[in-house]
Order: sequence, then structure tokens, then C-alpha cells
Amino acid sequence: MAFGFPRLTFPGSVLDRYIISEIMAPFLFGVGLFSSLGFAVGVLFDLVRRVTEFGLPLQVAMQVALLSAPQFIAYAFPMSILLATLMAYSRLAGDSELIALRSVGTSVYRIVLPAVIISFAVTILTFVFNDVVVPRANYYAALTLEQALTGDRPNFQENNIFYPEYGEIVDDQGRHRTVLKRMFYAEQYDGNAMHNLTVIDRSEGTVSQIITSESAQWDPGRNRWDFFNGVIYLLSNDGSFRNILRFEREELQLPSAPFDLAQRVRDNTEMTIAEAREYLKILDRGGDPQERRKIMVRLHQKVSFPFACLIFGLVGAALGTRAQGGKATSFAISVVTIFCYYTLFTTTGALGVAGVLEPIPAAWLTNVLGLVLGGSILLQVAR
Repeated sequence: MAFGFPRLTFPGSVLDRYIISEIMAPFLFGVGLFSSLGFAVGVLFDLVRRVTEFGLPLQVAMQVALLSAPQFIAYAFPMSILLATLMAYSRLAGDSELIALRSVGTSVYRIVLPAVIISFAVTILTFVFNDVVVPRANYYAALTLEQALTGDRPNFQENNIFYPEYGEIVDDQGRHRTVLKRMFYAEQYDGNAMHNLTVIDRSEGTVSQIITSESAQWDPGRNRWDFFNGVIYLLSNDGSFRNILRFEREELQLPSAPFDLAQRVRDNTEMTIAEAREYLKILDRGGDPQERRKIMVRLHQKVSFPFACLIFGLVGAALGTRAQGGKATSFAISVVTIFCYYTLFTTTGALGVAGVLEPIPAAWLTNVLGLVLGGSILLQVAR
């Protein structure tokens, strides 16, 4: 008995076209179902509350909703491929079509191959969608909502811009150590200039100068800072003051990282892989180690998450060849599997951010376990 959805045609052998057509219809159904559920829980209820309680204009709410949708579509791809492969192969097993195929010498691996192929295609689609569409959509959704609720405020970090710059030295015993070279602090940033700055310079091994200034601006054309109305305190090696220089304007060759950090307000879900790598370069020059570890974990998760489609496709096909239940059973198994995967994926990610796990294991451990599970089930069926 057929699944009940209209058949789709694809290139390849008759067997490939038949199984892929069985998979595609429930896959598209799953994308619509799971993305709608995620969107309703994650965005819609909150937007309705903002419209009714905070007076968010309905037009803005609809725009934010539209921009937020791609994220939940990306989340739905792995779940949908699991549901689709599980339902398709369960239907084939329930109607004894798998038995018929194996009776004529078709191996289980050959039967599962179409699911692996379509899962790999969805993996590529998820990777591109999650890196090209989702970050930009999330960024503009957050920006649109912020501007609607707070007015046309510039999108930047306003207070307490703190940037420590570290460098490596070789001590008397020949050991390489990382030490603080320079500390940059600005009390406020108005989108154009930083105010009430303090810069402590330790680039020569000890504190050699302290700079205070009323304001400073970054000049990208000349790749330098302009400090205004300040004082430079020059210190000797013993820590005593050597000289005091007052200035109205002083050009200083300092890193642009403090300015970049003030401008960089995107959440990790709003950055592409390339943007996350650029942000890591900023943090490598002396940013917060905790923030760097977080971005590292999220960066690896951006790569590992799309491969959940391939893992789910394998697991769904392997479970489906053993299942004898109907659509309800397949859906229940999918929900349990999805819950376990996302719980473990979130947990290992949190452990990576906390420093308990390294970024790569934190991002890939769940996929490895899923691959082992799917492969072991498939081997049992093949026997």
C-alpha cells in the first residue's frame, strides 16, 4: 500500500526513484510541521505578547516573524529527514516490500543507499541555508525589533569597552608564557567616539606608560587612533614616574580591536562562519577567553549541525527497516530520537562553553554517537 502522497520522479534506477519518492513527500510535510511548531513556540507567542503588552506595531511584528522563520526551517531539516526515512522504510517493511527486495538478492545496504544519498543532499542544503540565509535573517530580525522598541538607536556596545591584549614572551628559563601587553578601557562609546579612556602599556615587560584621555576616535583611513585632551604618564623600570606629557591631540598606533569589539554586537546565531572566524581573530588579540571558547564551540556546531541530517537519515532508515508499526509509531520514535539528540547536542555544547570539553568534541560528540547507533542497527538488520 502506497504512503498516500503524490509520487515524485528522480534520476537513477527504478529502486532509487521509488524509495526517494517515498522519502520526499513526508520530508516536505515534516519541514512544514516542525518549522511551524518551532516558530510558534520560539517566536510567535513572544511577538503576540509584545504587540499586546508593549505596543509593537503589527507590521513590524510580521516583518520580524518573516525574518525569524529561516532559523526554524533550518532546525526542521534534520528532524524532517529522520521522520521521512523512518516513515518510508517502515511502510516498505510493513508491506513486506523489503522482504521481497531481499528475496531477490538486494542487500540492506543497497536498500538504504537512497536514504543516505538524499540525506547527504539535505546536509549540503542545511549547511548553505544555515550559513548564508539564517545569520543575516536573524541579525535583521533582532535589529528591526530593537529599533522598533527603543527607537533608532545605533547598534553598538555603549558602556565599559574593555580590551586586554596579550602577547607571548620567553622567560629566563626559556619557557614561553602569555602575559598582558596592553589594557584598553573606555567608559562610554557613542557610535562615533570613545570617552574617558585609560590605556596601560606593558609591551616592554613592565608598565612603561599610562595614557588617559577624554575621548578617542579610530581613523580607518590612516589605521590609527586619535586621542584628545589627555595625559601620558611615562614610567621607569622601577615604577617611578619619569615624565608627564599633556596633549590636546595625539595619534597613537594601537590595535583597532577595541573599536571592532564595540561595533561587534551580533550574537553567534547572527554570524556566518566567515564572520565568526573574523571575530575569533579579534579575540585572539586579547579578548575574553570565555567569549572566545563560546565562539569556538558555536563555530564548530555550525559545521557539525548540518551533518545531523546525514546521521538522522541513516538512523531513520535503519530503524525503519526493523519497524512494523504505522505512521503514529514512526512519529513517536522520531519525537523521542529528536528529543534525545537535541538534548545531548545542547548539553555537550554547554560543556564546551564551560570548558569541560574541548570545542571539537563538544560539537561533534552527538553526531559520532548517532553514527555509531545508526551503523550498529544497520549491521544487525543486515545479518
